[in-house]
Order: sequence, then C-alpha cells, then structure tokens
Amino acid sequence: MFFRENEKVCLFIDGANLYSASRNLGFDVDYRNLLTFFRSHCNVIRAYYYSAVLDTEEYSPLKPLTDWLAYNGFFLVTKSAREFTDQNGRRRIKGSMDIELAVDMMEIAPHIDHAVLFSGDADLRRLVESVQRQGVRVTVISSVKTNPPMVGDELRRQADQFLDIVDIAPEFTRRTGDSNQQNDIPNPTIPFTD
Repeated sequence: MFFRENEKVCLFIDGANLYSASRNLGFDVDYRNLLTFFRSHCNVIRAYYYSAVLDTEEYSPLKPLTDWLAYNGFFLVTKSAREFTDQNGRRRIKGSMDIELAVDMMEIAPHIDHAVLFSGDADLRRLVESVQRQGVRVTVISSVKTNPPMVGDELRRQADQFLDIVDIAPEFTRRTGDSNQQNDIPNPTIPFTD
C-alpha cells in the first residue's frame, strides 16, 4: 500500500458495495479494525459510511450496524431506500448512494491529500477523475477476485492505486460464522442493490 503518514486521508465506504464484496468472498468486515488499520498507515480525518435504510419497518437489520458506526468514529450518511421483490421472489432493497458520496468527496477534496474509495461502481470513475484534477490521490478498494469482479475496469484504471480487498482483508475481517471475535459490532443481513 502506498500511504504517507502525514497526508490527510478520507475514507468513503459504499456500504452496500462493501457488503456484497465481503459476502461474495466469505468474510465479515470488522469496522473497528478497519478504522484502526487505516489510522495506523495514515492520518484519517474522516471515515464516511453510506447506506440506504428502510424507513417502513419498525426495526431494520441495518440499524444496529449504523448506530454502532455513528458512535464509533464514522460519519454516517443515509437515505430512505425502496423495497421491491426481484424476479426470483426475493425481497430486495434499492437505494444508490452515488450522489451523496460524490457530493461529499467533491466538497472535502480541497482539504485532503488522499481519498480511499471502498466501491467498485464504475459510475464513480468520473468522480475519481474530477477529484484527481484537484490534486487528490485516489485509492479504490474492491475486488477482481469475486465472480463476477466487483470493480469496473474503468474505475480501476482511473484510480491512482487499486487494492484488492482480498489482499488487505486479514487486517480487518473476521470469517463468516466466527462468533468469538467482537460480537459487539453488528453485521447487516439484507442484500442491497444499486
């Protein structure tokens, strides 16, 4: 990884995208360790987490996770999601956070040296290019080792640095079903789509 200790870094985590990648690869993200990992390599000034949330239910399975994140060093950005049933009859949630992520990254770009984007969404390529023109280095974290790959080629090529989440996952993950590690950090249980 190429991070400078003194550079100002901001993390932008597309929650649905990271959830899909981690599920596909068979691990759960330990968000406490994720933040600790990056803080040990650079000066993290903000860590944003983006998630669409269903407002129609009294209880959402995402609520414990979003509450935990909000109280433990993450800036939580949410909006209402839309629920639908897919062609296989499965309940799905639709709520793209691309615009919210783009606005936040553009606003903070003049104040940071490095943006770390946890997403493989190729729609964000133009955002990355724009932020780079402002002098900000951009690292994209996603995976080409999932089937199909979670990262779009256009986004991967645009990034100053691409890190496959598989290569750094041991620093901040726990295996699915591992109940011995930090049970106080909840995990989302509803699959989201863009």
